[in-house]
Amino acid sequence: MAKKRKSKSNFSKPKRWFWTLFLLTAFSIPLVFLLASFGVFGPMPDHTALENPRTNLATEILSSDGVTLGKFYYEDNRTPVGYDELPRHLVDALIATEDIRYMDHSGIDSRGTLRAVFKLGKDGGASTISQQLAKQLFHGEGSKNTLGRITQKIKEWVIATRLEKQYTKEEIIAQYFNIYDFGNNADGIRSASRIYFGKEPTDLNIPESAMLVGMFKNSSLYNPRPKRNPVGTKNRRNIVLSQMAKYGFISETKKDSLQATPLNLNYKPESHREGIATYFRAYLKEFLKGWVSQSENRKPNGDKYNIYRDGLKVYTTIDSRMQTLAEAAVTDHMKALQAEFFVQNTKKRNPTAPFLELEDEEIQRLLNLGMKRSERWRKMRYDLKKPVSEITASFKKKTPMKVFSWTAPNNEIDTVMTPMDSMRYYKSFLRAGTMSMEPQTGFVKTWVGGFNYKHFQYDMVKQGKRQVGSTFKPFVYAAAIDQLHLSPCDTFPKAQITIPAMKFGNMKPWAPKNSSNNYAGFETLKAALANSRNTITARLMNEIGPQPVINLAKSLGIEQSLPAVPSIALGTPDLSIYEMVAAYATFANKGVYTKPVMVTRIEDKNGTLLYQFSPETRDVLSEEIAYVIVNLMEGVTKFGSGQRLRHNFGKNQAVYKEIVTGYPYEFDNPIAGKTGTTQNQSDGWFMGMVPNLVTGVWVGGEDRATHFKTITYGQGASMALPIWANYMKGCYAIEALGISKEEFEKPEVLSIATECEQYNPEGETDMINEVLTPEIDF
Repeated sequence: MAKKRKSKSNFSKPKRWFWTLFLLTAFSIPLVFLLASFGVFGPMPDHTALENPRTNLATEILSSDGVTLGKFYYEDNRTPVGYDELPRHLVDALIATEDIRYMDHSGIDSRGTLRAVFKLGKDGGASTISQQLAKQLFHGEGSKNTLGRITQKIKEWVIATRLEKQYTKEEIIAQYFNIYDFGNNADGIRSASRIYFGKEPTDLNIPESAMLVGMFKNSSLYNPRPKRNPVGTKNRRNIVLSQMAKYGFISETKKDSLQATPLNLNYKPESHREGIATYFRAYLKEFLKGWVSQSENRKPNGDKYNIYRDGLKVYTTIDSRMQTLAEAAVTDHMKALQAEFFVQNTKKRNPTAPFLELEDEEIQRLLNLGMKRSERWRKMRYDLKKPVSEITASFKKKTPMKVFSWTAPNNEIDTVMTPMDSMRYYKSFLRAGTMSMEPQTGFVKTWVGGFNYKHFQYDMVKQGKRQVGSTFKPFVYAAAIDQLHLSPCDTFPKAQITIPAMKFGNMKPWAPKNSSNNYAGFETLKAALANSRNTITARLMNEIGPQPVINLAKSLGIEQSLPAVPSIALGTPDLSIYEMVAAYATFANKGVYTKPVMVTRIEDKNGTLLYQFSPETRDVLSEEIAYVIVNLMEGVTKFGSGQRLRHNFGKNQAVYKEIVTGYPYEFDNPIAGKTGTTQNQSDGWFMGMVPNLVTGVWVGGEDRATHFKTITYGQGASMALPIWANYMKGCYAIEALGISKEEFEKPEVLSIATECEQYNPEGETDMINEVLTPEIDF
């Protein structure tokens, strides 16, 4: 009997061990998950964090035609997209490669987990897409020791199941694509699509989708750029294509054909210094900094918005098509104009190149001033606290650097020179700026502050202020016609006039000359503005004085302080393109000034409206006076200094063709405009208007001593007008832009005569072949 009891005891002992182990395991696994959820193994995200995962989102700048102009970000260039913006084959590639049972599990793939345990991870770690998202959102790379990896995996399981409860399968996939860092500032699928292939995610094809999914394994290793690992990336892409064929997403035949294709990268890095509208984006950054600093523009919790992390959407008035055309017009013309400038300013022809009229001492003083304004000086003096002597010496020491060049690939060459020599080199380049605006709405359609933001960061649209020359004359004419009730057909003598000293605050007598030295006879106001006759402008100023002109200019949006002296009539004030375009737009808008608008609205990442513009307008001139000034400026393009928009320019046509593209332009639609050239050909301007678009262009050197020696190339009609002409030709080629070719609308009541042929017996239109000399002559 004893033996039987012993046998029974031996039989029941293994059973007890089995059931004990089974029950311990059964209870311990949920207990471990429960402890993990309580944060015993480390902090866990609460439901708020799961609902709103903390990711840095770039602020996106959108054009009026829906194109992304650029983004503001510190480290994460991320703009999220929705699941419906992901092509089906991109999702298929992800599921086939990363988690084939994704649609069937609830965050943890039990089959894959058991396989990973029994095979010790040799066939992969069995992380589901939900687990990988949990890792990306809340844990990053994690621990390197075994215990740490185990606890991290447990936490990922818990978070993955919570994510599956919180979101749909589609939402989890979208989040995973949006969170991943694809390298090269490509944070998220949208940036990756744009940077590697130059397209939106919805436009990706199958091999492109496969390449990007392949990068999930290791974006640093599988980097497709030529100097990184294009071969490895292609091999990884082909593995993804094989997985897609294995699970029936594509056929074997299609897989074979796609695997034979190259990567076909269209690499377009996104940075603050590249892309279109770079100068506008720099302006916009300061605008947004001002907007977020205002107390009324806060988050619901009272915090300030962060333009680099909060994923704002900024809707602008810029039209990407027009912006591209404007930038191309500036680039094409400036490249040709600069080539001619270099020909005229060789050391043999001009020992003080690129400067004219300056002695060596003046040049050195100019360079020293530039040195103290440079970024190098600022960093060494104020950041590194270096002594002045050491800083000055560093400017004379040769150093390797990249400098701008019109003729080099990517407009950049590697060279060795002293920082002082590089300053002189950069001062030899002519600069340019242009801006377009709809006069009726105030919407700014283009903003080109220069031709290369990386090397020339000073914005010539709003920062830069230069003498405006004869483009100021319409303000004088408008004030005079308004006050004296004149007509464009009224005639004035071309003879010189002297305004006595102290009459209007001028310290000495003022007697401007005509550039043509033509003083005989009389001329209508219409012909006088067309031919930019200085003496007749001076007569108008003598009649009304400078103060009414200043008052009008201020009402037209001129922000700069203007001296109350007669010489302002010929454009001595330094003004910006921004101010001039807004002022001229008032004439095209029937006398109503509209403040320029660059941003129409701002939204947060959820689409909540945070800002919407309010138009700012004011009546400045009567509709009749505004139309008369427009009519006067139409004469400029018909038979005055802007005539080359319509005609070949006589004996100078061959010379003109050498420095401009697209000439002759042969416009046949109504155009109002005004050229401007300042003393010594330092600044060239053209202001051009059609009924629904006003554009201003300026060209000149950084320093006034950098200029053409002769008027052939140095006048506004040669320096600035071609940019306007080529830009407008491009605009007219895109019918969808709706740029008007119609007549400027006449007022219903027009009591002032504007058709002046009967008042012009001396044939002033014979002046059309005159090459204008500088329109300022002090």
